Amino acid sequence: MSYLGLLLGLIILTLLLAWFGLREILDLLLTSGWKLLLLPVVWSPALIVASYSWQFLFDANRGPSFLNLLAANWMGRAINTLLPVATIGGEIAKARLITLWGCRGIDATASVLVDKTVQALALIPWGIIGIILLLALTQDNQIAAPALIGFSLLAMGIGGFILVQRAGMFGNLARIMNKFYRSDRWPNISDHAREIDQLVLDLYSNHRKFMLSVILKTASLMLETFEIWLACYLMNHNISFIEALMLKSLVSTVNNIAFFIPNAYGIQEGGFILFGALLGMSPDFSLALSLATRIREICIDLPGVVTWQIIESRQFINKKQKDYKT
Repeated sequence: MSYLGLLLGLIILTLLLAWFGLREILDLLLTSGWKLLLLPVVWSPALIVASYSWQFLFDANRGPSFLNLLAANWMGRAINTLLPVATIGGEIAKARLITLWGCRGIDATASVLVDKTVQALALIPWGIIGIILLLALTQDNQIAAPALIGFSLLAMGIGGFILVQRAGMFGNLARIMNKFYRSDRWPNISDHAREIDQLVLDLYSNHRKFMLSVILKTASLMLETFEIWLACYLMNHNISFIEALMLKSLVSTVNNIAFFIPNAYGIQEGGFILFGALLGMSPDFSLALSLATRIREICIDLPGVVTWQIIESRQFINKKQKDYKT
């Protein structure tokens, strides 16, 4: 499914670039030149704040260091961005990385699961901000109504995911699998599943830390707005920070609704064209703006995937060497 989504997204992106003129879009990017390399720099604080948000989902006495969380978050996000893993593969990699660095496996799994919920919940206030600003700045009800419907569907999906977790997702899955798969190891797996479920519920029950995590995650999304604002400034199309906030929020909401398309290829570009037009942006400028924000995929995400591969390769080699010696 992810590969089909990737193919569909790339087709949409290619058609948009061809339709609105690749040369004009590249000219807009080349005019700004090396200054666009500042965009990943101004985006970076969002990753730091998001990592602080994740840190609240650990016991203070046995949680990993912040630097480990930052590194794992960086690599996990890079995997979700560049690889067709339906935004799940990066979360698995995050849990594995902090486990390799000394965190208990059940703590890592529970924290990543709840962090995924925190990420989803943060989209609700983030989307509401965009819709309110859309109504306030443009008063365009024709676009606001579909945006509100899409946002409502996203919120319903988030609510369903939380209910499944609170019902004991891992324990129920283990019991179902136990009916079809018999093994001497399965009782131990079932015990771990129930333990993870309990840790997840414990994290939810700590309302203060959970809400702080959601607030920080929402703040990290808002910080990404500086990337949009600066990109517009560097490309000689000044907009206010409030306008950039609306644009970033609405495009992010559309991207998350189309989660089945890796990295929202084509979808993000379409979102910029649709909502950018409300701010007086031409289609070719909107496409150039979208591509400018993808520069961080080369500067930040690509090194993240490479670093993850190096770590996993070393782990594989070490394991083979130990197996050979025994």
